[in-house]
Parts: sequence; C-alpha cells; structure tokens
Amino acid sequence: MLDFPRWKQVFYWALTAVFMIGALPSLASLANVQWPKMLPAPMINLGLDLAGGSHILLEANPDQVRRQRLDGMEEDVRNRLKQAQPQIRIGDISSKDGTISFLLADPSQVDAAREVIMPLLNGTATGPKVWDFAVVESSRIVLTPTEAGIKEAVSQAMETAIEVVRKRIDALGTREPTIIRQGVDRIVVQVPGLKDPAALKSLLGQTAKLEFRLVDTAALPSDIAQGIVPPGDIIVPYADADKTGAPPLAVKRFGGIKGDQLTNAVQTRDQQTSEAAVSITFDQVGGAKFAKLTSENVGKPFAIILDDKVLSAPNINEPIMGGQAQISGSFTVESATQLAIALRSGALPVDLKVVEERTVGPDLGADSIKKGMIAMLVGTAALMTFISVTYGRFGIYACVALVINVLMILGIMALANTTLTLPGIAGFVLTIGAAVDANVLINERIREERARGRRVIQAVEVGYKEASRAIFDANITNVIAAVLMFIFGTGPIKGFAVVLVIGIATSVFTAVTLTRMWVAGWLRKARPADLHL
Repeated sequence: MLDFPRWKQVFYWALTAVFMIGALPSLASLANVQWPKMLPAPMINLGLDLAGGSHILLEANPDQVRRQRLDGMEEDVRNRLKQAQPQIRIGDISSKDGTISFLLADPSQVDAAREVIMPLLNGTATGPKVWDFAVVESSRIVLTPTEAGIKEAVSQAMETAIEVVRKRIDALGTREPTIIRQGVDRIVVQVPGLKDPAALKSLLGQTAKLEFRLVDTAALPSDIAQGIVPPGDIIVPYADADKTGAPPLAVKRFGGIKGDQLTNAVQTRDQQTSEAAVSITFDQVGGAKFAKLTSENVGKPFAIILDDKVLSAPNINEPIMGGQAQISGSFTVESATQLAIALRSGALPVDLKVVEERTVGPDLGADSIKKGMIAMLVGTAALMTFISVTYGRFGIYACVALVINVLMILGIMALANTTLTLPGIAGFVLTIGAAVDANVLINERIREERARGRRVIQAVEVGYKEASRAIFDANITNVIAAVLMFIFGTGPIKGFAVVLVIGIATSVFTAVTLTRMWVAGWLRKARPADLHL
C-alpha cells in the first residue's frame, strides 16, 4: 500500500499537472486576465443561469404531421399506379376525413393495385404498420393511417426538428445550447450568452420549406379570387401581398421540386437589381430534377415558394443546368442571411410556435457566480482550518489535496468542454466536503490502529487500506445516483450530475492516492517514532 516506485510517482504527478493546467484559462478569464493567444485555451462554458441568455419553448402541431402524411401518401400512390405495368387507371383521389380513397376504373385491377401499394403500407421492415388497406364496394380503395404510424411520424418529426434547430443555432456562432424534447410536441431551447433573442426566435420560427411549383396559367384570376381552381391545383398567396397587393397564384399541387435536396445556400446579391438574394445549390439528384423541370417547361412561369408563400414567379426562359439557382424577393441582408442559414440547416418537418420566452440577464448570473464562489471559499477555508488543527501534518496534506482537487475538477470540465450551471456549483461545493470526508475516515482509522498498538508504518498502511474500502463503497453509491440523474434528468440536473461524477473521481484520487503517496514519501525520509494525530 505504501510502495510507490518512481514511474508511478511521475505518472500521478503528470496526470495531476495536465488537469491543473487545463483549469488555468478559465481561472484567468474569471480574474479578467488576458490568456496568451498562442496557447491552447480550453474553457468552461457557463450555463444560462450563470452567463445569461435566452430560454424559448417551442410547440409543434401534430395535426400538421398527419396532413403531411396524407399529402405524401397521395403523391406516392399516384406515381406508383401511373408507373405500374399495365397502368392502373383511377378517378380523383380524396384525402378527406384523415383517409385516402380513390375509385378504380377497372374493378378487376383491385389485386394489382393492392400489390403496387403494399410496399407503402409499412414504414420499415421492423417498424409498426403505418397504413390500413381496405376495399369498399368492390372498386374503391381506402387507406387509413394507423395510430401507431402517426405516433411514430410525430416522434420522427420532433427528432428531426431538434436536429434542425441545433444546426441553426450552431450557425449563429453560439456555444453549448441546451436543446431537449419536452413531452410529445414541445422543444426547450436554452442559449447561454445570446444577445439577440429576437433574431433567434425569428430563425427558429421559420420552417424554411422551399418548393418550386409550376404556375397553372389556365386558371382564371376571377376564379382564384373566389378560391376556385382546377383539380390538382392549390392557391398560394404572395409573401409581400400586404404591401404590393399582388393576387395569389394557382400552382400545380404535384410534380414540383422540394428544397430538401439542397447542398448549400448563401446570402448574395442579385446582379441585375443589386438587392439581397440567396444563391442555392442542389445535390446531384436535385440538380437533375431541376434541369428536367426547367427543360420541359421553357416559356412557362414557375413559383418559388417558401413556407407556403410565393417569393417570386419568374418565367423559365431557358433550361437551368448545373443545379444552381437564385432566390430573390424583398430581402434585406439580415433576412437573406437568416434564410440562407435556415435553408442550409434543412427545413423543419413541422411548424414550431414560440409559446414561452424568457431572457436571463448576465447581471443575475454574475451575482450567482459571486455568491457561489464566496460559499465555496468560506466553506473551503473553514474545512482547511479544522482539518489542519485536528490532524497536523496529515491535515496539511489533506488541504493541499483539496486545492488540487478543485483545480482538477475545473481542468477536466474545461478539457471536456462541459457547461457549468448554478446546480453545478452546488455539486462542486458538495464534492469538496466529500473529499474532506475521505481524509477524516483515513486519519481516524490510523488513530484507531495506533491506539491498538500497531507500529507507525503498519498503522498508516492498515488505516489507508481499511478506510479506502468504505470510501470506495460510499462513492460508488454516489456515482450510481449521479448517473441516474444524468440519464433521467433535464439540463440543470444533468449539470449537477456531471460535476458530481467528476468531483467524486478527483476527490478519491487526491484524498486517497495523492495523500498516500506523500505520506509514504515522508515516512521513508523522516522515520518518525509517532504520528501525533
């Protein structure tokens, strides 16, 4: 227990030095000291309650997911039946009352239609059945979404929305946002240090669903004004209709291109008008579709639609090859930049509405840090005084280990790029007490062994060996509790759990391993006759 070869001492000191040095940039920042730019600077990120920032609660509408599933299924059914050999002719497809139904022109093709549609009824090979297939009156096919399928679709939409939200926030240059799902249809977003919550709210509230649809020039403006359009068309208003008074357009419901095949989007300027615009680039598949659309419809107008609003409806003067296009409209540089970020991040699968917004000022966080530091310093000073007076040299070793423990916790958090919250400071203070508890157990056990008549070295060896068992057992239960808090808890509770686990590991290392190494070195050199504990 007291044998420490040179290699082991070097390893322990090197490990300690690495983590202690990792804490220096954060301490320098806290003391308003400029850290040299040429040196690495791992930093501890401050949470929303310490750095200030924005808290936004977003809510999705599950009914929108149901509507999207119906529209997607309708288009898939049309395409599959049209491409079937021989072709399966059908009447108009109805998607009312949450179901899809259509009438076969030839009732004898029911089995053929079932065979064609069957692959669409299951989402995945291992997933639940997402659509029910039924034949009514011998020739009408009815497709009904299952509850399990809807639940899975909503869950997938929310998970995708979380990733899109994360990408958009990362594009703003902020660090360590907290983005978690709450319940079935809500997302909590916390962004520490954000100075412009209005811009964030605008960016997150934008679905960024980009579409290119052909304009139906056969639709009469008078009919469009009354909400009447030919079958297969939908009415889409202009985004700036309030300012310009432009009438809505009738566009083809199917056959267009969606913006989910973009590889890039950047803010640029229109070469003709010098106004802000957004330049987009499709991937290989999207570029081919875009080239085909423009090649087959030269001379016809097509609408650029963003979030169900027409931005512009230019004529296709010539085929647009190369997979690149430009979106123009009434953009400012800021709005064009936000749109480019939204398009690069991908469209939200469902609209998100801001239902709660809170802004935490940095002054409150600074006050929390100040009070937390005061509590930690006062507690640490009181503990050091007590343990030094009570245990003498062994108490001094414990105090040095305590300081190293604090620096190691900070260093590990900085190197791991973790976030410190107010509950994290509480966990920080708690681990200091746990570190002292370990030394108290060790020193009291050594006292007991000396009182039983053991020699100095034997008493120290047995004291460390026996006390270490109790220390490890107690800390394992704390680690289990912290892991459970991290798995099942939310942001602040997870912050507390992370600091607690790190603190437990470093406190055991410093209070048991380092102090034992120092005591062993002192015993070899001094050969004391008694310990004076």
